[in-house]
Amino acid sequence: MSEVLAEPVLTEAASAGSRKTALVTGATAGIGKAYAVRLANQGWDLVLVARDEQKLQELCSSLSATYGISAKALQADLSTTEGCERVEQRLSIGVDLLVNNAGLSLNTPFIKSTVDKELYLLSVNVNAVMRLTHAALPSMVARRSGSIINVSSVSGFAATMPGSTYPASKAWVISFSESIALSVARHGVKVMALCPGFTRSEFHQRAGIDMSKTPSWMWLEAPKVVDDSLRDLGKGKTISIPGWKYKVLVGVMRHTPTRLLRRLAKGARVRTGRDTE
Repeated sequence: MSEVLAEPVLTEAASAGSRKTALVTGATAGIGKAYAVRLANQGWDLVLVARDEQKLQELCSSLSATYGISAKALQADLSTTEGCERVEQRLSIGVDLLVNNAGLSLNTPFIKSTVDKELYLLSVNVNAVMRLTHAALPSMVARRSGSIINVSSVSGFAATMPGSTYPASKAWVISFSESIALSVARHGVKVMALCPGFTRSEFHQRAGIDMSKTPSWMWLEAPKVVDDSLRDLGKGKTISIPGWKYKVLVGVMRHTPTRLLRRLAKGARVRTGRDTE
């Protein structure tokens, strides 16, 4: 884990002994791990959530030893009620930042999928995000400070992946985050949807999605995505789109007539390597 071994750069608050605490889900790989490393580097104490307890413990030990912070592992499967409840209990105590990063995609078009698979996707991408946000907000509102980052995707801005329900779940995250942000801003609490494009991680590999034909220019690096999102959060943005190319793409998607978008998507293949028909 060479990325964890960079020289620590403590924030002024951390140096003064007043560290803040962040809880990050899906923390052992990709964007979630990049958040853990960046926040530890800035002197935050961490509660890291994932299903793989061994990876969690290894990451927490490495971050604690390298940066002199407290990193605690919280093993939980957020597709289950029990897993969500474990994390909700910790959030009820209070954190300064919640990063809802855990998410998944399916390597199956909707008409070839099963209800159980679709419910599994929704349980993590939608249900867990809603539940953990709901659990974190009361203490944040009470002390009039705190932030929540819900990791969505640029795919949430338009139905450009025929047969995939992943964009629909991410569209929900965007709308949900914007709505909640409006309701809690007067209490000093920030809520933001992070909408990255293709980001180098284990995400596609775990889903069995072949990304070998994706042009290199479309890929983002997880640490840069995290840095951009934290900067946007500091600016009070409710949506963060890392990378100017994806900003342009989203602008086009938002302003292209629906009929034209449908025509462009009609011949597209879902990123599963198979057609929807």
